[in-house]
Amino acid sequence: MSIGIVSAAYIAATVLFILSLGGLSGQESAKRAVWYGIFGMGLAAFATIFGPGMGNYLIVLVMVAAGAFLGQLVAKKVEMTEMPQLVAALHSFVGLAAVFIGFNAELELQNVLALKEGLSSTLNEAGRMAMLHDMGIAGFAEKLAHKTPVEISILKVEVFLGVFIGAVTFTGSIVAFGKLAGKVDGKANKLPGGHMLNAGAALGSFILLILFMNGAGLWSLVLMTLLAFFIGYHLIMGIGGADMPVVVSMLNSYSGWAASAIGFTLGNDLLIVTGALVGSSGAILSYIMCKAMNRSFISVILGGFGGTTGPAMEVEGEQVAIDADGVASALDEADSIIIIPGYGMAVAQAQQSVSELTKRLRAKGKEVRFAIHPVAGRLPGHMNVLLAEAKVPYDIVMEMDEINDDFPSTDVAIVIGSNDIVNPAAQEDPNSPIAGMPVLECWKAKQVFVSKRGQGTGYSGIENPLFYKENTRMFYGDAKKSLDELLTKIS
Repeated sequence: MSIGIVSAAYIAATVLFILSLGGLSGQESAKRAVWYGIFGMGLAAFATIFGPGMGNYLIVLVMVAAGAFLGQLVAKKVEMTEMPQLVAALHSFVGLAAVFIGFNAELELQNVLALKEGLSSTLNEAGRMAMLHDMGIAGFAEKLAHKTPVEISILKVEVFLGVFIGAVTFTGSIVAFGKLAGKVDGKANKLPGGHMLNAGAALGSFILLILFMNGAGLWSLVLMTLLAFFIGYHLIMGIGGADMPVVVSMLNSYSGWAASAIGFTLGNDLLIVTGALVGSSGAILSYIMCKAMNRSFISVILGGFGGTTGPAMEVEGEQVAIDADGVASALDEADSIIIIPGYGMAVAQAQQSVSELTKRLRAKGKEVRFAIHPVAGRLPGHMNVLLAEAKVPYDIVMEMDEINDDFPSTDVAIVIGSNDIVNPAAQEDPNSPIAGMPVLECWKAKQVFVSKRGQGTGYSGIENPLFYKENTRMFYGDAKKSLDELLTKIS
């Protein structure tokens, strides 16, 4: 395949990726957008594999087939509730790939420079190039052989940055996976020294960059990688579970910049553009989510959020339970209802039951709408995907800013498996870990029913005064079982 055809394929793939990102901004266009992304990636992979300078096709095709098989296996096995940790795990693969490619590029560069040096005394530049070609130097190594000293210096910076970002992404994503999967404590944990340790590791990495650029050799790259591994680990360990949705988005951005750095190293324009698209979109999404949580974007990047400033406010009162008959009676008398889904709905796989409840209530002439917080669940858009899967009409699924002012005129608010996004402590307690975070003000509705397994504090470990308010009743039990029981009371 000629370089011209490859370039045309890369341009087409880039356009498809941009269309995919644009389409994912709306529920109605999301399915089409996913197909744009699939076709774009397929085209990009095909053009790269069969483009100039490629070889060892048997090995490449075997690895692609193995990856496709494992990807399909994982996709069929993983539930929607496990999607956040899967995304975090996949980010770690991108980071590790950046590390491996960076090390490979440095080794290739050293080999080519050594060969050129060995031939320099007997051959001119043209002769050295011909000899290198005859010795089997091709592809990436051949590109290295033609680089000037200035270009080689730029390449070394690209390699260093690609490995650094990739290493941070790798260990950070592993920790995020562990926290989301419940295998690592979800609380913010820092080693003594906190930010100073991260700053010291970053400064050490910068010093190693200077040494690396001045011929220190592979050892400086290895030592920087170890420091970057530590930064990624300590950075994410210092972030509390309530802020994990932002972390996933942030790591998505990191993986994009790592991929872009790989693109510069390999001289692959498509990888540069694709990485930049992922990196910038992830950064923009992180910023939007930080704004929705009233967090500082810089503090997110530095891992400086998720802690408390003092003792939390004492919660007074008791949680009052209600059964399915009581909820059904209240819904029968209500005219306006707002449903607030959260991660608990995903865990119980109750979205189909929620959809059926919505259909029955709307059939009775009641106004039913959904309120979605920007960080509901453990992944941006998590609740939107679940509701779309359950065929809930798009036009009744509202964002927080669109619906928050309507709670005072709402008869019934139903909270299904949410905690932090409906926690009044964000407004009432300055010492709460989520103080200042915009929340869905469901407690302003006339009646609030909370579907919850028990009296625990949930994933983030933050107490919620909502559960103790006079107009709140706790509808205990597994969300799906509770809603299925409620459906038997509503014809």
